[in-house]
Amino acid sequence: MSIKRLNHAVLYVADAKASAAFYTEVLGFQIATSMGDQAFFLRADGSTNDHDLGLFSVGPRQAAPHAIGLYHLAWQVHTLEELAAMRVRLLDAGALVGESDHGVSKSLYAKDIDGIEFEVMWAVPREDWPDQVGTWRLDLDQALARWPGVDTSAMA
Repeated sequence: MSIKRLNHAVLYVADAKASAAFYTEVLGFQIATSMGDQAFFLRADGSTNDHDLGLFSVGPRQAAPHAIGLYHLAWQVHTLEELAAMRVRLLDAGALVGESDHGVSKSLYAKDIDGIEFEVMWAVPREDWPDQVGTWRLDLDQALARWPGVDTSAMA
């Protein structure tokens, strides 16, 4: 028995309604259901899950940045073209804080309105994985030229 994939994540946030707006407007999630303005359950486009992300209001942030707790979540897109489009959306929202090439993935890092960091990534086809992983500068144009239209969503 082993874990297959992330089914859903739940975050405590300052304002669930405002966070739901961020995740729907910037990342394209859809509201599956809510409990007033205190809790929202969001579904990713094309997901068959009941929900992929739960958001619960807890009020203003009390803990110091980088305290014990969640570091980030990684949301996978199917193609590099989707990653490039997401990069524009994150930039427009003022949310993009970094981008990296890890050899096995091409990754964007962003923060939501509560400062919770998340990753949006595209998985490199397994046959193209390097011998060693690491962290390098992301050259999205070069990656788009190498893997145009390649959908790696079925990679397990």
